[in-house]
Amino acid sequence: MAKPKRRDPKSEALARDGVLNPNPAAVRDVLFTSNPFFDAKDLVQVRYEMVRRHQIDGIAISEAAAGFGVTRPTFYKAQNALQAAGLAGLLPGRRGPKAGHKVSAEVIAFVTDLRAAKPEMTTSQCLDAIEARFGVKVHRRSLERALARKKKRIHPPT
Repeated sequence: MAKPKRRDPKSEALARDGVLNPNPAAVRDVLFTSNPFFDAKDLVQVRYEMVRRHQIDGIAISEAAAGFGVTRPTFYKAQNALQAAGLAGLLPGRRGPKAGHKVSAEVIAFVTDLRAAKPEMTTSQCLDAIEARFGVKVHRRSLERALARKKKRIHPPT
């Protein structure tokens, strides 16, 4: 019978916050292998110590990157992020698109004007009009969400 996995509350918290190192076994720096304070699963701590080892301890960038299991471009990215924003810069950013790139303000204004002129227009008809006018195919739900956000900004809940 297989043993149940032991819960690790710290790893769970790191994963929940998005800072669990996906490859802790690659961290071979002496600080992390010899001192229990340093946790290779903590991505922010790993990146900070990597940059600190270069800047304060004077080890070469290639050696620091290798010891912490990352590439040199990843080292430079961490170094720049730390200089620009401090420790908060080492937090992983949100992945994927940051905003709707097809449903621009211009598209929303176009649909608003369409619906003002013809209130009986369906969402499908609006999507067809967007494609004809702007040459982009917008998903029905994307348009509905964008229109709901606009409506919320105009008429905030009381």
